[in-house]
Amino acid sequence: MDKNKGDILWRIYLVYFLTVGFGLLIIFKVGYIQFVEGDQWRERARNSTMRYANVDAIRGDILADDGRLLATSVPIYEIRMDLHRSVVSDDVFQKGIDSLAFRLSRLFRDRSQAEYRRVLVEARRNQERYFLVKRNVSYNQLTELRTFPVFRLGRFRGGLVVEERSRREMPFKSLAARTIGYEREGFFVGLEGAYRKSLEGVQGKRLEQRISGGQWMPLNDENEIRSQNGQDIVTTINIHMQDIIEAALGKQLEKFQAMHGTAIVMEVETGRIKAISNLTRNARGNYDETFNYAVGESTEPGSTFKLAVMLALLEDGVVTPDDFIDTGDGQVSFYGRNMRDASDEGFGTITIKEAFALSSNVAFSSLVFDAYQRNPQRFITRLNALGINDPLGIEIRGEGKPYIPEVGDANWSGTTLPWMSIGYNVSMTPLQILSLYNAVANSGRMMKPMFVDEIRQTGRTIQRFSPTVINRSIASPYSLRIVREMMEETVKSGTASNIHTPLYAIAGKTGTAQIATGGSYRSGGRAAYRASFAGYFPAENPVYSMIVVIHNPKGWIYTGSQVAAPVFREIADKIYATRQFDVFDDWVTSPVMASLPAFRAGARDDLETIYSIFDCNLIFNDDMPWVGSRVNSSDSVMISGREMISNLVPNVVGMGLKDALYVLENAGLRVRFAGRGVVRSQSMRPGTRINEGNIIFIQLS
Repeated sequence: MDKNKGDILWRIYLVYFLTVGFGLLIIFKVGYIQFVEGDQWRERARNSTMRYANVDAIRGDILADDGRLLATSVPIYEIRMDLHRSVVSDDVFQKGIDSLAFRLSRLFRDRSQAEYRRVLVEARRNQERYFLVKRNVSYNQLTELRTFPVFRLGRFRGGLVVEERSRREMPFKSLAARTIGYEREGFFVGLEGAYRKSLEGVQGKRLEQRISGGQWMPLNDENEIRSQNGQDIVTTINIHMQDIIEAALGKQLEKFQAMHGTAIVMEVETGRIKAISNLTRNARGNYDETFNYAVGESTEPGSTFKLAVMLALLEDGVVTPDDFIDTGDGQVSFYGRNMRDASDEGFGTITIKEAFALSSNVAFSSLVFDAYQRNPQRFITRLNALGINDPLGIEIRGEGKPYIPEVGDANWSGTTLPWMSIGYNVSMTPLQILSLYNAVANSGRMMKPMFVDEIRQTGRTIQRFSPTVINRSIASPYSLRIVREMMEETVKSGTASNIHTPLYAIAGKTGTAQIATGGSYRSGGRAAYRASFAGYFPAENPVYSMIVVIHNPKGWIYTGSQVAAPVFREIADKIYATRQFDVFDDWVTSPVMASLPAFRAGARDDLETIYSIFDCNLIFNDDMPWVGSRVNSSDSVMISGREMISNLVPNVVGMGLKDALYVLENAGLRVRFAGRGVVRSQSMRPGTRINEGNIIFIQLS
């Protein structure tokens, strides 16, 4: 019995000591976790429910040359509500829910009052901390929403949670859209991509808390790191010219049902791109900016390349402009392959100058073949000396690579030289061809095309870009003078005589190239063509160079003279007619021009009333209520609209005080003025965003 009792006691003591020991281990572990590992576990717990999230900076604006917005980030807001009882009390919620639902329904017009009340009550029942009320709310809507019942109490009593985001918008919609650029799935194109680092700014940080449903709710925190807004870039694009070339190009593309087209206007002296349009026919038959052909499409240029060939012939002393060449009946054969002129009868015996103006394929191919067949590398070297074999190095990504074949290449043959002479077996982009023509207009200096003039931060210039010379002299003054005369003659009496105008001189060259598809220039019927015209104006003192390229016009009219040159003329005419720059003041010297008054800006009805007393013809570009006028000839006046865009500062320079006050105050600005007469300057740059309470000062002359 004693033995059994001892055995039982031993077992009881064992269990007791094991239990006590286990308890002591638990106490020790708890203490170890609390005092030794406590900081580590507390940090891990915080990390599972708290985080610092990135806050994107407001992307910088892209501006036209006059400061008007081409692309901007418009703030949009996401409205959420914290419906926990610790934030919104039962008394506040019950008293305000009906009025809040009514106001939300009237503001957004997407749900009825009853529907808004139902979803808010349901969210309240579930004690939701981050309930979505509405996405994509504008600033004006947010301002009104802050006055609503419950929400007017703010975040910590009314549960209002506002998250700001931004949406990229282009106030002028499609104008130069592909060059300005955009973002698609994290990939930026155009100037948006080229200046991404400057535009993006610096991200900030904010503290967020994980709530039910795995969502993260931002918290107000004094340690939040504010983002730094991006810098603005001022482009060389002129809105007026951009509108002109897009309208002219689009109209011609629709007329000929062409596949796509491009047009570029460049400032001769500086290389600044003043306007650039790339339009592509979509599945619906409309035209959109979907690809930058001006920059990225390197193709066979056709006869516009004859300018480079003529420079090579002149520089090497092969020809003089008054030399004669016999083109016979308009065809010649090279190694069994026929070269033909556009004229079925041929041009017979003509001068070199006439051969250029008439764009004789027979003349050019014969001259190049005879001069360089024994030493073709001499011709290639001369072409490369023009600087046309290297990319321009522009900041926009995707520039097409020019191609000038080298002797000994796999595709070099006996017909390479003659076909190179008329713009085949070589490749260049429209912008590269334009740079060559611009160099001729600019006394031989080849300029790097400029798209951006400066970078600004909060209105202050932090970096300014200067024109860059790629090639100081592409040819001798003699050769440059001769080809300039030839291009003028092309417009006076050659292939582009249809665009000759007595008002000012145009110099240029037409181009018509067959398009190779699948290795063949003809596929199942009529061949496809690319029509082009490149040149500059006014020819005596060039201010702007321009190229127009139209790809695959439908029908039997397809030449550069018939399809592309008229677009060039229309654009040049409108730039000339508006004469908005001082460089054009000497274009027209006839004293009769002063017989009709011109007004910089005013109401359309007022200008019509004024001109009604003159015996003149009014030419309207549009039907805008605010316009300006320019004397077009001795008996006609061009009336052009002055666009007023909502939420952007209008341009009132040139207006009288009464008109300026009306426009500015209707735009939401408070106006201060000094002086008498017409507005000479304004303190806020046209095209900048208007914020509530902005004051603008205008100085009158």
